[in-house]
Amino acid sequence: MLYGRGTEQDQIHRMLIRAGDGASCALVIHGEAGIGKTALLEYAAGLAGPGRVLRTVGIESEMELAFGGLHQLLWPVSNYRDQLPEPQAAALNAAFGLSGEAVRDRFSLGTAVLTTLSQAAGSGPLLCLIDDSQWLDQASLDALTFAARRLHTEGVVMLFAVRDGVPGGQITGLPQLLLHGLDPSAVDALLTDRVAALSPYTRDQIVEQAQGNPLALLELPAALTAEQRAGQLNPVTLPAGLSTPSSRIQETFREQIRRLPEPTRAMLLVAAADDSGDLDLVLRASTRFGATLEDLEPAEHATLILLTENALSFRHPLIRSATYQNGALARRLAAHRALADALDEESGVGKHADRRAWHLAAATTGADEAVAAEMVGVAQRAGGRQGTASASAAYERAAQLTADSAGRARLLAAAAFTSAEAGQFHRTAALTDHINAVALDPGMLADFARVRAIVELDRGSPGQAARILLECADRISSSADLAPVLTEAVQTAQSSGDRQLMADVAARLPDSPEYAMARAMTGPLDAVRDTMGHSQAGEGEAGFAERILAGTYDQLFADHGTALDTAIACVRDCRAQDMVGWLHTALHLLAETQLSLGLYEEARTAATEGLAVAEQFGRRHRETYLRATLATLAALQGEQERCVGLSEATLDYADAHGIELAAAHAHRALGLLDLGLGDAGNALTHLEAARSRVGHPTLAAFLLPDLVEAAIRAGQRERAAEPVALLAQWAQAAHQPAALALSRRCQAVTGPEDEAEQHFTAALHLHDAGTTQPFERARTELLYGEWLRRERRRTDARSHLRTALETFEKLGAQPWTSRARTELQASGETVDPDSRPNALLGRLSPQEREVVRLAATGATNRQIATQLFLSPRTVGHHLYRAFPKLGITTRTELPQLLRQDR
Repeated sequence: MLYGRGTEQDQIHRMLIRAGDGASCALVIHGEAGIGKTALLEYAAGLAGPGRVLRTVGIESEMELAFGGLHQLLWPVSNYRDQLPEPQAAALNAAFGLSGEAVRDRFSLGTAVLTTLSQAAGSGPLLCLIDDSQWLDQASLDALTFAARRLHTEGVVMLFAVRDGVPGGQITGLPQLLLHGLDPSAVDALLTDRVAALSPYTRDQIVEQAQGNPLALLELPAALTAEQRAGQLNPVTLPAGLSTPSSRIQETFREQIRRLPEPTRAMLLVAAADDSGDLDLVLRASTRFGATLEDLEPAEHATLILLTENALSFRHPLIRSATYQNGALARRLAAHRALADALDEESGVGKHADRRAWHLAAATTGADEAVAAEMVGVAQRAGGRQGTASASAAYERAAQLTADSAGRARLLAAAAFTSAEAGQFHRTAALTDHINAVALDPGMLADFARVRAIVELDRGSPGQAARILLECADRISSSADLAPVLTEAVQTAQSSGDRQLMADVAARLPDSPEYAMARAMTGPLDAVRDTMGHSQAGEGEAGFAERILAGTYDQLFADHGTALDTAIACVRDCRAQDMVGWLHTALHLLAETQLSLGLYEEARTAATEGLAVAEQFGRRHRETYLRATLATLAALQGEQERCVGLSEATLDYADAHGIELAAAHAHRALGLLDLGLGDAGNALTHLEAARSRVGHPTLAAFLLPDLVEAAIRAGQRERAAEPVALLAQWAQAAHQPAALALSRRCQAVTGPEDEAEQHFTAALHLHDAGTTQPFERARTELLYGEWLRRERRRTDARSHLRTALETFEKLGAQPWTSRARTELQASGETVDPDSRPNALLGRLSPQEREVVRLAATGATNRQIATQLFLSPRTVGHHLYRAFPKLGITTRTELPQLLRQDR
């Protein structure tokens, strides 16, 4: 029976009822030790019934063993692996150590978890209980939270229990339930029902010390004698000087342990040092201390441990902690050595090699190169399976065991690299702060510089990141090692908005053709750009950095077709080569190019996935840019509330962390929204704010046409003069038809009236000569049509306004559609209400639109699920909801519907 948790029980009960109807949800229950988290999980298990519950429990001593928690949870339903798509099955088999391969795609693994749970829930709702999540290995936690964030209609409930105050236990992006202490009535009921009679004085003391913590209310009285219960309680009997109920409970457990016989304490210390529950291992290790199975009886009688035929477990994690902390240092070291020896006797360097190495490391106090070498082996095996958090911990311990300063620096650098790959950027920062960069060889120095830059970006200093990269670049001679460092320097300097810093970066760039792109983005606008789109990218991640750079610059210099090809190839290669650290960047580039080319639904899919990836791995800097991209898309399609929300979120983080370029993109989205809605004054304010945040003319080019139009429509022609001149300079440097078209359009609306038509017609010809940008071409048609109507050439105006209206309707650009319709009506033409396909697609949620678009290509539910990181059941649910909104009944009708939209 639970006391005082009626509200929480009702919430869990409702979750399980909804799961019975096919809905899914997840909840993170957190609070201090003993507050009742596990009790709530057990309550949920009782409601779910036998056979419908999967469990895993985080074990502190196994935190560094990659995928252990995931294996424990999914092994009962591992038979579903055979039904998974091949990439997912391969990822799950690799995580379980069944294939000997590495987990090459962590997103396939997360999707495999989601799909497995969905299949297991096919015969009824499924409950997943993840207790002590703060001690789950990071690889398992990443995979499980990845799945939890994507639950929808699988009939799955996931409950995570997390102890507060433990480093690394935070779970974000999921609903949270914080458990507080019990209220006075619940405290009274618990003591009355569960605790033998106490005198009023003793009862008051217990209540005061427990602070509503249920475990404290039960354990503190249990430690008292009959006389103390009756009121003969010395004020120092209870551990009143401790700060929290959990620390008081722990001290109570320590006192119980101190009363046990010495052999019993020795065996408990061995069990606490390993905490795997392996009774046979504990017995073999305990022989070193002369202890046997019978010596566990006092602990069992005191209900400190639970014994089965081959397993030993502590009744509560606090008992294990109290046991371990109660042991003197020498005894703890001896316990770990005994466990290592016992594992060595059983398996040599076989299946328990990692556990044995960790115990050896725990038994070692000074430098020991042999043990350090074993820890490097642990790290390499963990990294090979993509357990990067575990690998990082092993590299760090190896560094601590190494006497050589250069070797220590290399190992700490490896720990920093792998922690960054795992998304543990706070830990990365702590590690890099202790690395002596002078001791690193140039190749490792390049990696160190990039990791350190990530840390500075996370801390909110892109300018400092760029400076660190430049300092390290001075020590790197290899062009292959230097390229990614300078690439990062260029990009971080751009983010900072610091014009002098960009000039410093430009001055450091080698005077060779492959750096022409970088010079064009950081140096004078007329810098040579004859190698744009043709970087000599090498193999691996160094070459990949150059490809991303080339695609970015092709995009900014209006070569959108080349940029799209580069982005598609980069995303493909990221997936194939598991370059997780680059995937969100490649998806951002892809979304931006698709946005430019009018591929709005594709852009939404790429940006949404990129944002999810960035959030999953803690890349807050890239999250900010991706939100700005989604805000721009929302602005174009008139989703006012969504645009404002995304833009404000972008600005909040960008302003706090000095990411000026992202702030510019957010202001541009708000300006574009206001421009579409006809509020030119506000649009001009936002767009000029955006211009002020950009540190280089090339980076400002994306917003200049909007700024010019806003100034003209607001009656502030003089404020358009400088942007028009800068746009013309950029267009000449880019020398792309798309760029020249924008420049001529802006000259048409700002130049002499007798030259306007010449500029408009030239702009339309240039639009047709380059890569199609339907939105920009439609804007040119709209402005031209408006000018013709003002010139009383209504018949000429109608054809241009009609073309603009049709394009805006196809794109779903609702504000611009309204403007074009109004202009066309003003020209004397009767306009029917919008009935095009995108008006129907606008009725769908963003996720429904993504699913519908992929289904129209012929993709199956499983294929769509794999691409969007959903379960097949969720894909089916989205289609079920979308079809009535679209007025169709089968997926075979989708291709024709979407073809009308092209």
